[in-house]
Amino acid sequence: MSTTDAVAHVTVKSPEQMQELGRRLAPLLRPGDLVLLTGELGAGKTTLTRGLGVGLGVRGAVTSPTFVIARVHPSLVGGPALVHVDAYRLGGGLDEMEDLDLDVSLPASVVVVEWGEGKVEELSDDRLHVVIGRAVGGDGAERLSGHPEEDVDDVREVTVTGHGARWADAGLPDLEIC
Repeated sequence: MSTTDAVAHVTVKSPEQMQELGRRLAPLLRPGDLVLLTGELGAGKTTLTRGLGVGLGVRGAVTSPTFVIARVHPSLVGGPALVHVDAYRLGGGLDEMEDLDLDVSLPASVVVVEWGEGKVEELSDDRLHVVIGRAVGGDGAERLSGHPEEDVDDVREVTVTGHGARWADAGLPDLEIC
């Protein structure tokens, strides 16, 4: 982590809160932003991206692009398009991603890449990396509904790291305020 990295830590207790986090993150994004999403299957990467789509005001339902690799959602409000990429099935690094022309899409769009860690970082020195992990332990989860077996599976610890000068004063710490 460099001296220009900005970090926010957020505990998310439901899919609805994950989508809301994406909606709250969207106003911080601008054309040319690269967002990498890291987390296991079912962690909430697409749910977060759905919230980004709502916040950016884009057309179309944001769903997992697993079988089409990438989807473009044009803006309905004059903002940047959302390019949603699923790199899960792509084994190589940037060379294999080259056919997607992400470098062409990036300047005018917000490009979100699920499973992009280790594959697309070279596209931009300034990027946002969102890591979604399952919460460990039952401290707070038991108090959510009184039924820990219902709630623990939904709790996620989300770390949002802005790499590069672009994110130094972008307001990422404000995401921690719910």
